[in-house]
Amino acid sequence: MTASTHDAAVDRQFSPRAAAYLTSAVHAQGEDLVQMAAIAGQHPAARVLDLGCGGGHVSFHVAPQVAQVTAYDLSQQMLDVVAAEAVKRGLANLVTRQGKAEYLPFGDGEFDLVMSRYSTHHWQDAGRGLREAFRVLKPGGIAVFADVVSPGEPLLDTWLQTIEVLRDTSHVRDYSVAEWTRMLTEAGFTLQELAPRRLPLEFQSWVTRMRTPDTLVAALRHMFGLAPDVVRAHFDVRDDASFTSDTATIVVRKPG
Repeated sequence: MTASTHDAAVDRQFSPRAAAYLTSAVHAQGEDLVQMAAIAGQHPAARVLDLGCGGGHVSFHVAPQVAQVTAYDLSQQMLDVVAAEAVKRGLANLVTRQGKAEYLPFGDGEFDLVMSRYSTHHWQDAGRGLREAFRVLKPGGIAVFADVVSPGEPLLDTWLQTIEVLRDTSHVRDYSVAEWTRMLTEAGFTLQELAPRRLPLEFQSWVTRMRTPDTLVAALRHMFGLAPDVVRAHFDVRDDASFTSDTATIVVRKPG
């Protein structure tokens, strides 16, 4: 029998798709990556944790700027892809470590910077994961979280969470900026900067990357086809079901 835990769902969804996330244009580029690399460049002696590294794009962008990067992910197959790509790129200061966000196998204050991109919405307990990020960060250290965010309005939120979980059964929640702010504050962080952005998503590559089953792809197209005007307007839904999500890059600091 297949394991039915959330960790198993995440591993089942992403391990077979590791190479696709390495080459995904959506994940390999973006203003948020530029912002993260710029922050890393201000700390050349830093040890950096790329929390929920996925295809490794944060690691690849910041490794040339810092002393060491630890790419950390639940999927060992993702980590194998990242490690192989790091060798190709000559990034000898990039190491990998396997585990889940809510239980980090690192000591208190082990990292100068913690960065996480498009990962938190998969965490079963985001609050605990953020508290762990706070714990392993040095006093005075900086953390950067970038993810899709919910618009916050109930109707738009319901539609966003629905299309996300239909496309990817390991999805937990796209949090609103208000939810992010609350969780980060409760974890102990102080807010430094918040950069809202918009992320266009081409429908066919969006579902192909996740190998969404045909029945669920049909359900997604049906959902977009009957979406009310306010949903279509906010997410800029196109005739081919391509759409645009809200994202945010949030920079926080651990006091000290």
